[in-house]
Amino acid sequence: MNKEHLFLNLSGHLMNLEVPKVMGILNTTPDSFYAGSRFSDKEEIKKRVVEMINDGVDIIDVGGCSTRPGARIIAPDEEYDRIAPALDIIRTVAPEIPVSVDTVYSSVARKSVEIWGVKIINDISGGSLDNEMWETVADLKVPYVLTHMRGTPETMNLETSYADVTADVITDLSKKVASLHLMGVNDVIIDPGFGFSKTVAQNFAILDELSEFCKMDLPVLVGLSRKSMIWKTLEINPEDCLDGTIALEAIALEKGADILRVHDVKEARRIVKLWSALKGKTLTDISN
Repeated sequence: MNKEHLFLNLSGHLMNLEVPKVMGILNTTPDSFYAGSRFSDKEEIKKRVVEMINDGVDIIDVGGCSTRPGARIIAPDEEYDRIAPALDIIRTVAPEIPVSVDTVYSSVARKSVEIWGVKIINDISGGSLDNEMWETVADLKVPYVLTHMRGTPETMNLETSYADVTADVITDLSKKVASLHLMGVNDVIIDPGFGFSKTVAQNFAILDELSEFCKMDLPVLVGLSRKSMIWKTLEINPEDCLDGTIALEAIALEKGADILRVHDVKEARRIVKLWSALKGKTLTDISN
């Protein structure tokens, strides 16, 4: 699968996706499903940012609202107040690292880009929870992560009826991509939405058929890290899911994933390095 032509335009800097990128998760929320990803104290945030950089992170994804199944979506002002200190710390500690913000709100997206120079907006709702999101992203001219989800985090587990889960998700994403392009959003990253309005079996079906998403000729982001499809299948808890996460992320790379959204940066970076060796590439050959 040839990925040489896939780039992200990050404020004029082109990020080459021939070698997959690692997006590290930084949650500034008290209720994310994985306790190891929660950071609120400024010194803890700074320590975590430095750790991710040392581990080779390519993008840092900052989120202020849990999107686990059953979670309540908080107000935009509260979400922004949670992420702003982290954005300030990242810009101080590592101004060269591209930052993504995980939000469903256009107002949070705008302030994150205009005040803090955030490069990517990661919207798990696919634009369904704020009808101004797509117009805002088009105006901001930043890449947009389009995630497949039905309903809200509170209701999505009730929205799992599909004729063919892979085909239905691709159809839904394709329609939204066409609309985004018409609105002037040129850099769209697609995320099949593992764990969002899908059963465990449906998640595995999508992973098995992930290469079908690559036929959309857009960057594909996967977020498999420590998710319920792993711990429910293995009958363990999220804290014990590192080995299962590594296994599924390696499968995702082989099936064409371009960006791995992860809690465990060091391990994901090692997977990418091994995959690159398998494909005859080296990380230093490919410009960030």
